[in-house]
Amino acid sequence: MRLVVFSCVGLLLLIAVDLSLAQWPAGVDAWKLQEPGSSQSKQLMQAPMAPLTWHFPVIPEEPQQPDVPFEQCEPIAPQCVAAQCGENFVHVEVKKDFFGTGQLVNPSFLTLGGCAAVGENPEAEVLIFEYELQTCDHSLVMTDDELVYTFNLLYTPAALVGTPIVRADAAAVGIECHYSRLYNVSSNILLPAWVPFAATKVAEEVLVFSLRLMTGNMYLRQFLKLEASVKQYNHVPLCVFVDGCVATAAPDVNTPSPRYPFIENHGCLVDAKLTGSTSSFMHRVQNDKLQFQLEAFRFQRDDRGLVYITCALKAVMASTPTCPENKACSFINGYICFAPFSFVCMCCDTTCGLGRKGQALSDSGNLNQRTTLVT
Repeated sequence: MRLVVFSCVGLLLLIAVDLSLAQWPAGVDAWKLQEPGSSQSKQLMQAPMAPLTWHFPVIPEEPQQPDVPFEQCEPIAPQCVAAQCGENFVHVEVKKDFFGTGQLVNPSFLTLGGCAAVGENPEAEVLIFEYELQTCDHSLVMTDDELVYTFNLLYTPAALVGTPIVRADAAAVGIECHYSRLYNVSSNILLPAWVPFAATKVAEEVLVFSLRLMTGNMYLRQFLKLEASVKQYNHVPLCVFVDGCVATAAPDVNTPSPRYPFIENHGCLVDAKLTGSTSSFMHRVQNDKLQFQLEAFRFQRDDRGLVYITCALKAVMASTPTCPENKACSFINGYICFAPFSFVCMCCDTTCGLGRKGQALSDSGNLNQRTTLVT
């Protein structure tokens, strides 16, 4: 190796270079090893490395609040309305504190189906409503067992004076009156005004009559089947008759209008003659029972759907022969009856018996029984 000495510093540097070159194998260019892309650098880059790991940042959880016991309270409706159903009326009392908030409502905002209060208890702060069942925009539902009258107690607030706003909601409370419907007379058992057989001991007992509806709800173009009967008890065999029947739109049989007498003149069923229907007495099976059918109808301009039928019933001994006063005549191209003596029906167009034709039921004091049936 040829050495050229330029200076002391240069010599030392050259020796250092020679010593470093002696450590590498022959034929290796020392200058290439100093380049950044040398094989040693590549070997160092290819050494095993730990895999990189990365996760989404974890949001710190907020500390949970301790459980607080909570019980939901159901609102309690204030006892602000009381109702009482009478025989033919409904009585309702309403607190002026209608909503139970301590604030009194305007009485003019409360109505019973459009009917205003009839009175007020100022000390108790209570409004009073009392009306007949068939008034105050009522509704009537007839079931197999009951008549149900329904009313609505309405609260309809008006706008505040001088403004178009209200500060309360409208409200309605339903009120129902239920009445049993057992297809029998609507009143209690009426006792006859006379004892038919005073000469015998058995005649000391009174007679018990009934008028019963044999069908359910009444529909037009169908037939109502009714049965008049008398209890035998210890009496001699009896035979029952229907002296007269009148239909009215009100419970009072003396109602002037509308009223429709369909049996009169001591047992003449005149409906078939007047209207052309097939209403008639049925063939008698038992002496103590008499059935007849009446074609259903309603009164014009009356949408209540109620018809009150009042009949005068009487009983005679079964051995009593048929006569103009004791008969059951139907109109079929003329008045006839099932008895062998149909001539007794010939008087239906005139006057039968000693009484006047079409005797009013209200004047039937000499008859045994007057019964009223609601259909």
